[in-house]
Amino acid sequence: MSEIIKDNTIHIYTDGACSGNPGPGGLGAVMLYNGVRKELAAFEPHTTNNKMELGAAIAALNALKKGLFNIQLYSDSQYLILGMNGRLDKWKRNGWRTKNGPVKNRELWEALDKFNQHHKITWIWIRRESHEFNIRCDYLANEQIVLNSGV
Repeated sequence: MSEIIKDNTIHIYTDGACSGNPGPGGLGAVMLYNGVRKELAAFEPHTTNNKMELGAAIAALNALKKGLFNIQLYSDSQYLILGMNGRLDKWKRNGWRTKNGPVKNRELWEALDKFNQHHKITWIWIRRESHEFNIRCDYLANEQIVLNSGV
């Protein structure tokens, strides 16, 4: 296991999973700050993979105490990272529309946008299972599906 990072930045790793799409889903997050590690996991009985990817980031950001934070959020979800690194601004300028119609999961994107406006968040894409904390998030998310749905 790698050394827990000690600096003034909160490092958050997130992942979402779904058995079927839609189907039962889980999310996992590992949060690291000043030598402390916190893990989060949750289950949704009927959802999509994209909702779980966004939900994992929301759950982790919701778990932060009051204050302004410098955050590096890592995810293997290009849907999340590309959305937060440019597409979100375009969707808002276009009245929450894409060339194919309304933006899907708008309420989740709006929640993430509020966090983005309050904190300094750097959204970083990592390859699936390329980092031990990403692997742990994947495990936590899939464990929730197994424990809660028997899949």
